[in-house]
Amino acid sequence: MGNALWDRLSVEAQAEVDGLISAGRNVQAIAVIRESAGLPAPGLHECVDLVDQRFTRVRRGSASSR
Repeated sequence: MGNALWDRLSVEAQAEVDGLISAGRNVQAIAVIRESAGLPAPGLHECVDLVDQRFTRVRRGSASSR
């Protein structure tokens, strides 16, 4: 994906974040990012930006699978 914060997350955390975003649970996705990224903990704005980027990818992926 080319995002340093995304790259800090484990594969499991990435899957969980994408699942939460897909379910419309963005606040919970941000919590998972902040808990899973390690130290230094990412800021809220950085997490929101990542959720926005992932939302676009998750939505694009689900549209192509229809």
